[in-house]
Amino acid sequence: MKKIQLLSGIALIVLGFTSCKDEKQEKAQKTVDSYVAYVDSVKNVAAEDLKADWKSVDAEYDRRAQEAELALADLKDKTAATEKVNTSKIKYEEFKKEMTTVFAPPPAPSPKQQLRNALFGEGKIGDDMSFSWVNAQNIHSVYQQFVHTVEDNKDRYSREDWDEIKLLYEALDSRKNTVEKEGLTAEDNRKIAGLKIKFAPMYTVNRMGAKSEENKEAKK
Repeated sequence: MKKIQLLSGIALIVLGFTSCKDEKQEKAQKTVDSYVAYVDSVKNVAAEDLKADWKSVDAEYDRRAQEAELALADLKDKTAATEKVNTSKIKYEEFKKEMTTVFAPPPAPSPKQQLRNALFGEGKIGDDMSFSWVNAQNIHSVYQQFVHTVEDNKDRYSREDWDEIKLLYEALDSRKNTVEKEGLTAEDNRKIAGLKIKFAPMYTVNRMGAKSEENKEAKK
């Protein structure tokens, strides 16, 4: 009788160990699956939504990745799970590299582009030098911003800046010739003429001054 009871006790202990072992493996598998699901879910979120909380997203990934690596040790057959973990790791690293590029601040515009932005507005004039956005309704305000900006900064411009200003001014004048045929009012035309009268001597005097200063610096 005692022998039967002893055997029964051993059997219960073995069953208990087996049950614990099964639970441990089940938990480990869930941890791996959760890690894989997290990577897939992050990749499906729009970059704009990720940007604001990227540090938290990345930190959560690190936590889940560590848990998944530890969970592999608890699996009896870890081949398939290891492959899943490694595949997700590669996926995330590639995704992280992509997001790092997306989240990086845009490069600062060149000095020439900064000058164009100041004279006409952010991004209005690019490398194509297109003035198609200038029309009979806005051309007076375009001239106004251009001439007033030059006037405010005339003491800071280099000779190269003045050459760029002249190039842009001539391009704007060329656009005006087209706009005059598209309904430019006499009043706006008169105001533009006044701005042109102000610009001409300002350009001549200050460009000469900038060139003179550069010659002095070169002699030093």
